[in-house]
Amino acid sequence: MGKKKKKKKIIETKKQMKKPALPQETVSFNKKNYSLFAAGILSIILGYIFLSKGSITTAPILLVLGYVILIPISIVIK
Repeated sequence: MGKKKKKKKIIETKKQMKKPALPQETVSFNKKNYSLFAAGILSIILGYIFLSKGSITTAPILLVLGYVILIPISIVIK
């Protein structure tokens, strides 16, 4: 009988040791986020168009602007 009580106590302590559920954050995009994202996509598309035409100054600027600045900002801003 002593063994059954010990097993029951072990099971109860394992249940107590469970970590509480972490609150999940929701990502909510609004009009500002979508417009910044669209501007980033447009900048990237224009950058590749200029790159195909041989531009060595405008194309990299537009691509960096889209990939490194506009799209990350559109994701981070609330």
